[in-house]
Amino acid sequence: MRLSHPVRRALLAVLAAGVAAHAAATPWLPREGALPPGLLAGLSMDAKAGDVDGDGDTDLVVAMEWAPVQVLLNDGRGRFSVDPTRVPQTTHDHEEAALADLDGDGDLDLAIVSEDDRASELWLNDGTGRFAVAPFDAAVGAVGNGIIAVDVDADGDLDLVAANADGDRLLRNDGAARFAHDREALPAFEGISQDVIAGDVDGDGDADLVFGKENGARLLLNDGRGRFALASAAQWPALADETRKVGLGDVDGDGDLDVYPANTRFSRPQADAQDRLLVNDGRGGFTDESATQLPPDAQSGFHGDLHDLDGDGDLDLLSADVVFGAPQPSPVRALLNDGSGRFSPAPASLWPATIRGPLFDSVMLDADGDGRAERFLAMRAAPDVLLAR
Repeated sequence: MRLSHPVRRALLAVLAAGVAAHAAATPWLPREGALPPGLLAGLSMDAKAGDVDGDGDTDLVVAMEWAPVQVLLNDGRGRFSVDPTRVPQTTHDHEEAALADLDGDGDLDLAIVSEDDRASELWLNDGTGRFAVAPFDAAVGAVGNGIIAVDVDADGDLDLVAANADGDRLLRNDGAARFAHDREALPAFEGISQDVIAGDVDGDGDADLVFGKENGARLLLNDGRGRFALASAAQWPALADETRKVGLGDVDGDGDLDVYPANTRFSRPQADAQDRLLVNDGRGGFTDESATQLPPDAQSGFHGDLHDLDGDGDLDLLSADVVFGAPQPSPVRALLNDGSGRFSPAPASLWPATIRGPLFDSVMLDADGDGRAERFLAMRAAPDVLLAR
């Protein structure tokens, strides 16, 4: 028997409530001694997880402003250390890194963008977690805020999409990490880009793009060959927010990808700081359901991510209200999904109010190989933290 969508939503909500109630008994707490003391108390901007040195466990990469990028190597038991001889010790205004196999040799490489000093970098891995600088002419000179690795043209290698303040770029890969700037691939549209994320939102089998921009999030649809067009007004609501981060995931369990723009009023004081939930109709048409699905939020959010925090099988939200100059950092907010895409604050028994900080990124990983996920929080001007349950 096939259940109707409303019935299935209701059933999911009932099941989720029972599982979540049990899971909430175990709180997320900092794992003491997991991270190198003092090293990650600077301006952390972005984090990525992956097996950098090929030893079978999950390592971390942290992009930091005006400090070297930190590669944290896992000992297999969830304790991380740093070997500065493995990576170039460049000091730039690092904003974000893409960690992916860019040259097709089976290990994870790094592409890094920087904002104020426009110092984009490409580092290739030798397979043991030692990185060497490679030419990256296609990204030179860009005011970079975000970068992702994604195969936009279905040719089997990973291209790069850069979210820039001075014009976004699609960098096509020849398969050997030699990149060319395709100046015709992306439409010209106004606004400073802070973030970009990729996923097949319209169900046609290729990777579409959502940009987080200071004049609102924008959806670009792929024609299958890596050439993009702005979504129509019928597909994408008119947004004038200052979006700093974009989350992408199926929040309502209907099999398509929904969008969560995290909004602030850092550069535009007149902007509405309410984060948004844009729900997909399965064909790449989005409706703003923020008013009914999200709690009110008047603070400035620099991060928003979708992950299962309570173990009930649906995607919850992690966000952060960052108020610069405040006497103490605001709590990092966890919002739990009822299974239908409606979110409410997590109880303190799951997510204690003591988890505070100017959160700029987060990543889930199984640090100690026990089959249970930990969460790394990258904080700006506060110590980074690894949370476990």
